[in-house]
Amino acid sequence: MKVTIRADSVEIEGYVNAIERASKPLMSRIGRFIERICTGAFKKALSRAEDVHILLNHDWNRDLGSIKQGNLELEEDNIGLHARATITDPEVIEDARRGNLVGWSFGFKDRDVENATEDGLPLRKVRDLDLFEVSLLNRKMTPAYNGTLVTTRSAEGEEDFQFRGEPLMVDEVEIETENTVKNSEENERATEESTAESESQEPKDGDVEKPVEKNGKIDYNEYRKIIKDMKEDNYV
Repeated sequence: MKVTIRADSVEIEGYVNAIERASKPLMSRIGRFIERICTGAFKKALSRAEDVHILLNHDWNRDLGSIKQGNLELEEDNIGLHARATITDPEVIEDARRGNLVGWSFGFKDRDVENATEDGLPLRKVRDLDLFEVSLLNRKMTPAYNGTLVTTRSAEGEEDFQFRGEPLMVDEVEIETENTVKNSEENERATEESTAESESQEPKDGDVEKPVEKNGKIDYNEYRKIIKDMKEDNYV
């Protein structure tokens, strides 16, 4: 995951969830189970969704934007659900500065699930789902894929929306301030200019005069002088 902090925003890019990978054991009202989001499930959900929002901690009162609002991009690739978001919320920016962003999560509802067994535990293969939101989690929340499951229930008591999370790998988080980016670009430009200047000063064919021929003999004094100067430069 990459986090780039700018003066008035933070750009966050990473994977909300990996496909075809079993979760850690999760808990539900019927006991422990594991879950796997199948290839194509997110793609189908995105093709149907009118919009998908990005929230803080699954809180709709902390709506940070959406695909339609133009600050969130979601795509399923061969790894999983990839997200790229630009957030201007002061709390999220401060959480990013302090390293308090701990994970991703997403809110969804099942459409097509195949039940099986793996390693002695019930396995839910989610082949299709409805995706409503992805959430950034700070230290107030724990990603569900780290061993917890959060669900909301309808008035009839049936499971409705479900939330699954993905813990952030802190050693994969790259945080850059705007000054860092600027300095990096300036250093790169300075290096390119220095390299170009050095190359322009390197002797090329025809730059060094050929030995002067005097009275039928070659005068190597000019070469000896160049070699002597080079040695003095190198061993000062």
